Amino acid sequence: MFDDRTDAGERLAAELEARDLAVDVVLAIPRGALPVARPVADTLDADLDVVVARKMGAPQNPEVALGAVASDGSVWYNDDLIDRLHPSEEYLEEVRAAEAENAREKADRYRESGGVPDLRGERVLLVDDGVATGATATACLRQVRGAEADWVGLAVPVGSPRAIDALEREADAVIALQTPADFRAVGQFYRTFDQVSDEEALEYLDREP
Repeated sequence: MFDDRTDAGERLAAELEARDLAVDVVLAIPRGALPVARPVADTLDADLDVVVARKMGAPQNPEVALGAVASDGSVWYNDDLIDRLHPSEEYLEEVRAAEAENAREKADRYRESGGVPDLRGERVLLVDDGVATGATATACLRQVRGAEADWVGLAVPVGSPRAIDALEREADAVIALQTPADFRAVGQFYRTFDQVSDEEALEYLDREP
């Protein structure tokens, strides 16, 4: 169990430091990843910024991810789930376009220029507070790849074994402190797992809300 996201970030940072990992930029998925990513960036002496993606929910059950789309339009589809649920092409396009716009608006709130920073030739580490389906992490990793980063890694305190295995095909390295077989939700591994507001998240970036 992690006490909270800051505790998880400190423990993740210690593991990355022990591995002698060198990165130029740490990117957090707002909002919940920022308290985790701050101690990671500080420990690795890396810049901290954000990358934004939005989950594409299923019809009548928006918590179920048909995929995810990043603020630049990079998209990942959960093909197995789509084959089972058979959503229409029209629905998929509507939810993709709507969530891409939501992701762009969120990126604009966190970065004046939107999108992601200039990552060409950089070593980039994506950080989240945990991975359940891997949908948003996959879309974010693809956006970072598209920004021509030289190396792209992912680090999380906890993740489902299945999602972590899939993400290893998207990143140059995936580090997860825990991959428990009884994984049901990220929050089950935190004693405190409160929502992080936009104002709090911006404070971790040292930016004005």
